[in-house]
Amino acid sequence: MKLFALAFTLICLAVPSLGEARVRWTVQQANSWYAEQGWRVGSNYIPANAINQIEMWQAETFDAKQIDWELGLAEQTGMTTMRVFLHDMLWTADPVGYKVRIDSFLKIADAHHIKVLFVLFDSCWDTNPHLGPQRAPVPGLHNSGWVQSPGQKGLENTSGYPKLQAYVTGVISAYRNDPRVLGWDVWNEPHEGETDSIHQTAKGRYLTALLPQVFAWARAAEPTQPLTSGLYDGGDWSPKGLAALGAIQRIQIEQSDVISFHNYGWPEEFERRIVELEAYGRPVLCTEYMARGAGSTIDGDLPIAKAHKVSMYNWGFVDGKTQTRLPWDSAIHPYTDREPVVWFHDLFHKDGTPYRQHEIDMIRRLTAGE
Repeated sequence: MKLFALAFTLICLAVPSLGEARVRWTVQQANSWYAEQGWRVGSNYIPANAINQIEMWQAETFDAKQIDWELGLAEQTGMTTMRVFLHDMLWTADPVGYKVRIDSFLKIADAHHIKVLFVLFDSCWDTNPHLGPQRAPVPGLHNSGWVQSPGQKGLENTSGYPKLQAYVTGVISAYRNDPRVLGWDVWNEPHEGETDSIHQTAKGRYLTALLPQVFAWARAAEPTQPLTSGLYDGGDWSPKGLAALGAIQRIQIEQSDVISFHNYGWPEEFERRIVELEAYGRPVLCTEYMARGAGSTIDGDLPIAKAHKVSMYNWGFVDGKTQTRLPWDSAIHPYTDREPVVWFHDLFHKDGTPYRQHEIDMIRRLTAGE
């Protein structure tokens, strides 16, 4: 506890004081916003020729033509939104150039009638991101090149937090009134403590103190779009279970304008999570789902989501350098000599052929008229 208190004090000293930020939306404000949006369906999006969010966005590898073709597929599928990861290092290195590329992406998305949910920070996979050429995919391995933002050094270097603040306020301020931006997912799967194969976290309880600051920085930019951060693990998420949740989960629930969550389980679990979160009276978005081999599918989840008016983002769109068609167990048994019996994520082959045509047909049918 003493170490945590010291870390929190250092963080507060490192971050400049904020002006008056907008308050969290009321339940009525959140529901009024959602009523205007309607039920939306999309994917977590990265072009097939990028291994991670840095390769997607940096000037040398940003590919507007590929993005336009893929978002055309999304439009034909009936999708009206995409969840897209940004990265703080790119903004810090060249905010003007990065903004030009974000503008280009938003223009392409808008041409295909797609609104974008941007993700600012991420606690998944490689803890040591770097600019410049990115690694080649590791054969047979799921998501072998994805990187965290800000990464381990970024979390531990509290004197560098003003740069993180400048990134958050800079990018949100640039698009705070932009109707092409659906919202801001401030941190993907914030995690600390014990490491696992996905959340290779920094030592020390930095995130528990930093996450509320990030929400505050985002609100200081006065966005007209909602803020959120998705729950993804353990416990009872309903109001009656709130006090027993971990600190990060409570922050996510108490600071989000609209509630979001991830679920890769069976439909029964998926619907149970929705019911828990509906008790807060706010709109609910599922910002990650679909792991076919784990029981989470378009067929099983999307009809439930429409019945509950939960907007949906499956993981993966076109199979590419992320190799997320391969399952999580590829970390133990790489798929170097075979293809998985069932694709884990992703909807399309590289040539635009659907992996399963009936999934695409279902998305079209359920989104028709929305």
